[in-house]
Amino acid sequence: MSTTASTAAEAAASDRASASRRSGTFYRGDPGMWSWVLHRITGVLTFFFLFVHVLDTALVRVSPETYNAIIETYKNPIVNLMEVGLVGAVLYHALNGIRVILVDFWSKGAKYQHVMLWSIIGVWVLVMIPGTYFMLERTVSELLGGGN
Repeated sequence: MSTTASTAAEAAASDRASASRRSGTFYRGDPGMWSWVLHRITGVLTFFFLFVHVLDTALVRVSPETYNAIIETYKNPIVNLMEVGLVGAVLYHALNGIRVILVDFWSKGAKYQHVMLWSIIGVWVLVMIPGTYFMLERTVSELLGGGN
């Protein structure tokens, strides 16, 4: 390789490296990539919830007293917030699963995947706002002294 070609290649590599440093190397992706990541996370969270749910429900046959004690610990504000998160995760996972099915099996699915993504986010928000209110209503009432 000639000296001129070598120098040009080094300059190009240097330009790429400095551009990478300026913009960062972290891939920020598009909304479709983040929906994929969130779909996997919500799937794993739902799986672990179901696993714990099966275990604590199985306790009723082993020791009803222990089952009742565990169920009583679930009646606190932290668990109520976790329930809201669980509903949000399951709802997102279900809606996004429908979108994934449409992208895979509908001939125009790939063309409309971004529109469908923003649509499911809109539906998710529309369902979660009143759902969160009704799920937290009792807990907030009890925390503010209005509980029965």
